[in-house]
Amino acid sequence: MSKFYTREEVKRHSTEEDLWIIIDTSVYDMTDFINFHPGGAFPILELAGKDATDAFYGLHRQEVLVKYDKYKIGTIEGEKPQIDIYQSGDLSKVPYAESSAWMGFKSPYFKESHFKLRLAVRKIADSLAAEAREFEEQGTRPSDEFMQKLGKHGLLAANIGPGPWLHGMTLPGGVSGEEFDYFHEMIVHEELGRWKVRGFDDGVIGGMVISVPTILNFGTPEMKQKIIPELFAGRKRMSLAITEPFAGSDVARIRTTAKRTADGKHFIVNGVKKWITGGCWADYFSVAVRTEKGISMLLIERSEGVETKLIKTSYSPSAGTAYVTFENVLVPVENLLGKEDHGFLVVLSNFNHERWVMLTGSSIACRLVIEECFKWANQRKVFGKRLIDQPVIRNKLAKMISSLESVHAWIEHITYQMCNMSYKEQSDKLAGPIALCKYQATRMMHDVSDDACQIFGGRAITKTGMGRTVETLQRTYKFSAILGGAEEIMADLGVRQALKKFPEGARL
Repeated sequence: MSKFYTREEVKRHSTEEDLWIIIDTSVYDMTDFINFHPGGAFPILELAGKDATDAFYGLHRQEVLVKYDKYKIGTIEGEKPQIDIYQSGDLSKVPYAESSAWMGFKSPYFKESHFKLRLAVRKIADSLAAEAREFEEQGTRPSDEFMQKLGKHGLLAANIGPGPWLHGMTLPGGVSGEEFDYFHEMIVHEELGRWKVRGFDDGVIGGMVISVPTILNFGTPEMKQKIIPELFAGRKRMSLAITEPFAGSDVARIRTTAKRTADGKHFIVNGVKKWITGGCWADYFSVAVRTEKGISMLLIERSEGVETKLIKTSYSPSAGTAYVTFENVLVPVENLLGKEDHGFLVVLSNFNHERWVMLTGSSIACRLVIEECFKWANQRKVFGKRLIDQPVIRNKLAKMISSLESVHAWIEHITYQMCNMSYKEQSDKLAGPIALCKYQATRMMHDVSDDACQIFGGRAITKTGMGRTVETLQRTYKFSAILGGAEEIMADLGVRQALKKFPEGARL
């Protein structure tokens, strides 16, 4: 049972041998902790017997209070807490910290099942957040246990998007696979993005999102029956292997070859792939190869002749970014994805969805940073004023918010089209808008990252502590600007797609 103290009582405990402090209305006995404080004894001694609320929140994230809750001995009598402590599954009350439908605004897009799904997935994601951060910081392989927790809740399958593969499933919040749409999928991507661990997130989801559809849409019934249940349960993993040291956006230049054996029953695959997301952890690869008359796609199982090496990139090694070599790998012809020499269709088939997934990730990454900038600007004092009292800081926030909200509105508009267009119509009408939106989104990330760094100062270039979310964005946003189609390629694609529909008779 919690004890109650007066502030006068706390003042009497102000020596190194008997040291109490107050944070909000909670009383903490720091006597045994002071010598273990990572920042040394001095900052705590300065506040012995005093209210340390402002000092604490100027130096620490709230989660530190949760971590060291055992040092709490009571509360101040007759006072109510002034600071909200985040509880698992909570929605934020900070302006613009949630998309507008969750901030009390009306939306034509979302129904009850979307609200139920977000609350349910947030609780699941919160329960896994500490584990996700540990993998990110250690740079280690996402464990089988972690993957299977996601699989148990249907979240690995949900990341692939709506389709018959979800039918018969019940997803978090009681959402049926049959009613699951692209807005539901958007919510799943956003909620897992709240882990704020870009490398680990790509290691868990990134490779899967872009590779599994090649089986679902072009694989044989036998492939689907054998592999898909294993992938959705988290027992196996898969990556897409297209990019090579010689060919990025220019897929036609790939050099990896697949030559038929004399009996015609197998392909012999030789070549290399580079920057393959999740490749180090993959059991299966969907691989672009050069066959006799064109490009083909093959499903290749990790086996003799397949080797992966970790590539050190700007984000966590837990992404499993790989250099993959294929040396005389024997692949059954039944492992063709789609038709031989018609692999470009397979390569292009998921580009819109892949880029749209990246849009949802860009949006939530910036939203989380803006929330932290808002909080920091309200609690950080410089020259006797809060940062938020400085017009230049409010101007930066205004720019960040307006940029995010305009891009997010565009994403929601595109998502609505995806929900209401056939695949054929999406292919015809959405490639250009999605490309342009991705270009705009990653430019927005650049600007948000830049302004957030200026608001957080040195903390924004420190991987731990108050600025870690900002540091993660400024270190990793270029992945979004390059992967899935570089900004310049996206901008040009968007305009070229528009030119296809430009009326010949149009004149000024």
